[in-house]
Amino acid sequence: MMKPTPSPTCFCRAMDHLCLPSLTCVILPQGSHIRQKKIFFLGDGQKLKDWHDKEAIRRDAQRVGNGEQGRPYPMTDAERVDQAYRENGFNIYVSDKISLNRSLPDIRHPNCNSKRYLETLPNTSIIIPFHNEGWSSLLRTVHSVLNRSPPELVAEIVLVDDFSDREHLKKPLEDYMALFPSVRILRTKKREGLIRTRMLGASVAIGDVITFLDSHCEANVNWLPPLLDRIARNRKTIVCPMIDVIDHDDFRYETQAGDAMRGAFDWEMYYKRIPIPPELQKVDPSDPFESPVMAGGLFAVDRKWFWELGGYDPGLEIWGGEQYEISFKVWMCGGRMEDIPCSRVGHIYRKYVPYKVPAGVSLARNLKRVAEVWMDEYAEYIYQRRPEYRHLSAGDVAAQKKLRSSLNCKSFKWFMTKIAWDLPKFYPPVEPPAAAWGEIRNVGTGLCADTKHWALGSPLRLESCVRDRGEAAWNSMQVFTFTWREDIRPGDPQHTKKFCFDAISHTSPVTLYDCHSMKGNQLWKYRTVRPDGGWGGFATCLGFVSFLSDIGHPHSLSYSTNGPCPVFHLIQQKLEIQTFT
Repeated sequence: MMKPTPSPTCFCRAMDHLCLPSLTCVILPQGSHIRQKKIFFLGDGQKLKDWHDKEAIRRDAQRVGNGEQGRPYPMTDAERVDQAYRENGFNIYVSDKISLNRSLPDIRHPNCNSKRYLETLPNTSIIIPFHNEGWSSLLRTVHSVLNRSPPELVAEIVLVDDFSDREHLKKPLEDYMALFPSVRILRTKKREGLIRTRMLGASVAIGDVITFLDSHCEANVNWLPPLLDRIARNRKTIVCPMIDVIDHDDFRYETQAGDAMRGAFDWEMYYKRIPIPPELQKVDPSDPFESPVMAGGLFAVDRKWFWELGGYDPGLEIWGGEQYEISFKVWMCGGRMEDIPCSRVGHIYRKYVPYKVPAGVSLARNLKRVAEVWMDEYAEYIYQRRPEYRHLSAGDVAAQKKLRSSLNCKSFKWFMTKIAWDLPKFYPPVEPPAAAWGEIRNVGTGLCADTKHWALGSPLRLESCVRDRGEAAWNSMQVFTFTWREDIRPGDPQHTKKFCFDAISHTSPVTLYDCHSMKGNQLWKYRTVRPDGGWGGFATCLGFVSFLSDIGHPHSLSYSTNGPCPVFHLIQQKLEIQTFT
């Protein structure tokens, strides 16, 4: 088969070619350079422009086919093949079935449609690092950027290959990307890891702004001008798009739970998201808002400002901790960081990491390094929760501390007081004591909640109580803590797990799920004494937890669907917790 000649009229149809290495048809939507030219003015004379590509939006709205409009791909059981996951951490089989130019739902706030941005914006180098990425997922990332970005704003797209060994990422990728003048490929000579691969791309960037994306993303409608506009107004602003979720299984496109939230962390240095406090909520919810910490992979920064900040700490290995380092650095050293609701980019969150990290590399070392350089006395709260970090070597941090001093950066206490002041409400440095802990027993049946056979998302089981069998010691599978957050977690107060009692609907069984600290379906109330003299019990806002045997999950926990339970129900279906606080 002869290699096709690139043509600007090679349209993308509803059932267009996938463009596998053996078939490299270039798909460039017709009219992609036709832009609306409505001009407005600020009070200082600066011109504003509507950057929406109305023709591309209209064309996308007419697309039909698998995965179009961000809909889930309809899979059969045979298509949920293990091999598709083992190689990529997501279902590459489904990815291969979906157009590289698929349409996405415009899930921005409606106000975004009428927003105007500066007519003169800086251009950007878009850096996309990858290692053994799937063919279709990588190409779809590039196509989405080309299809939904004003060409005059994209100085270049730089694909940085971190020593991939898959054949389709060698000459086939070079041949394919040669069809796009704005795309170039760099390759490392050994495995460097995500952080240094990004740095390599940034070091050769020619754009006024550096924009980092992951290699399995899809840029959405008019995603780029809102980012560049904020940097044009203040070059020391780092901006992040809203990150939407592309399902790793069927590739449906949807918002994250809670959508617009502030980036944060707990004191084990896990990334968290917390609600925007009333004090920071905007009259127009589509306006940018401050965020203490970025998620990490997707952001834009003025190129000169990035290097003034020292880029990433070169002592950070592979991946992990870099989002905290750049976030603390920009806030403490004279800049700011914002999330931009009118800029949205979808991201595939892998089911698992499909490749091995080189031996000797430690996420713990990265986090220790960030704590030692930037967190001052607050690092102690991390060491209290992760005692193994206390004596771990962070390597030589003298250069990073010198950089902090030369930039006249503020203290971490300032950061916690002025920027992340709402974080301790959700993740306090010093945890309040637990309200109660022990076994959870259904007195009517003599059974206890048990995690012996649990799996994430499966119904919590009730088993015979260990203490009734005369065992002297507690069985850790039947010990639970009712925390100050009003959630219930397996383990005693010093050893709680990060899973919580969760009930997603009025009729669902109680399961264990990742704790989110946002109350909602993980909110429980414990009353040790009731006015009617009944037993204590746990309740959600919808009713008391009860033992049900007729919901298809014998000996599992479910919560009442009848609102406040009558007294006899509480007495007959009571749950009791032995408290030792």
